[in-house]
Amino acid sequence: MLVKCTNALQTMLSLSTSNLPAHAADLDDDALLDIVQRQTAGYFWEGAHPVSGLARDRQKTTGDPANDLVAIGGSGFGIMAVIVAVDRGWVDRGAALFRLHGMLDLLERSPRYHGMLPHFINGRTGETIPFRRKDDGADLVETTFLFQGLICAREYFAENAPEEHRLQDRVNALLSKAEWGWFTRGNRELMWHWSPKHGLAMNSPIEGWNECLLSFVLAAGSPHHAIDPEIYHQGFAAGPGFRNGREYYGISLPLGMNFGGPLFFAHYSFCGLDPRGLIDRHTDYWDQNVRHTQINHRHCVLNPHSHHGYGPDCWGLTASHGPCGYVAHAPDRDLGVVAPSAALSSFPYAPAEAMHALRGFLTKPRNRMWGRFGFVDAFCESRNWYSRTYLAINQGPIVVMMENHRTALLWRLFMGAPEVRRGLARLGFTSPHLNRDLARAGPQ
Repeated sequence: MLVKCTNALQTMLSLSTSNLPAHAADLDDDALLDIVQRQTAGYFWEGAHPVSGLARDRQKTTGDPANDLVAIGGSGFGIMAVIVAVDRGWVDRGAALFRLHGMLDLLERSPRYHGMLPHFINGRTGETIPFRRKDDGADLVETTFLFQGLICAREYFAENAPEEHRLQDRVNALLSKAEWGWFTRGNRELMWHWSPKHGLAMNSPIEGWNECLLSFVLAAGSPHHAIDPEIYHQGFAAGPGFRNGREYYGISLPLGMNFGGPLFFAHYSFCGLDPRGLIDRHTDYWDQNVRHTQINHRHCVLNPHSHHGYGPDCWGLTASHGPCGYVAHAPDRDLGVVAPSAALSSFPYAPAEAMHALRGFLTKPRNRMWGRFGFVDAFCESRNWYSRTYLAINQGPIVVMMENHRTALLWRLFMGAPEVRRGLARLGFTSPHLNRDLARAGPQ
């Protein structure tokens, strides 16, 4: 019944139009943002797995993949994209609720490892699909991004209606099973992976500046299985590659690896965490993300490796497909591959530069740059290569971060959640969101 109903809803509520208007370059900024957001959100509506509604890990520019691989983290970003689609009137609220309950049907049946989900599951059966040989169990970071989306959905669908109450209860039940404290090794580190066959053999503590800040916020804020805040300060924030302080292209970078690393560091955790005024003993996270974005932009403008196409209207290095496979592209790992997600997910930090890039992407070969789910994952003009795929973890942040730039919708939802506020407070963060009454967050 789910497949039949879902297909009917997709027919009635199609987001994608497959082609940009011929006059797209002449549209004003808001109209252009509408088109890009709506088309990209189609990845998570028409392009979702036909049984569960979860996000396929990747999609092709033509035709669906012949597999059932869905991404747990990508599904979290996809849930947030669906919320945007509802709020903008592109998807019916009831249809979105139906879709979310379908997702939860499978997630509740899927194997969980001390409450955590793996990187990939089968979108039809829910079974774990190993990411690599020893990575066949819990993935805390991918689960974090799923929870980010589910928390936003719980906060958004909060009307006094039975199906919305039921959604809230189901999300809370899933969150309550996450045994964050079990994944701490010696109460010193939070571990990224755990396998029922191999235990902690991957030996992957979450440390150093990367995309994982949100895992510590949710782990510290859990009402049932919270971690000691010192695991954040003495583990993650004391790890190699956390502090920087050096200058790149004349811009001082507070945290992270040389040149800042791939731009998804400034996106994934901050789809929900509002970095504006978010400060702890380590840094100001708005400042961190703006500077990281500026370094990435300036590198592409200066183009020290003379890659074809780079400039103010063509910039953005992050993890993506490329001629040599999937690579975490960055200024110090620059293979000439630009990912539209890097610039378009940076609208909050560099709106003028991001809009310049968006309009620049429209000047590229339209039939190779744009398709049924928006801009393709990446391109390399030096090698005349354009991806024929989209990735969930790149398409989702485009929709979400554009919306945060425009209305701060996802930031408001997520920062109002009790476990988020409690986690931030326990870790010693300050934020304008925490200046409000913390009663919802419960005891500290």
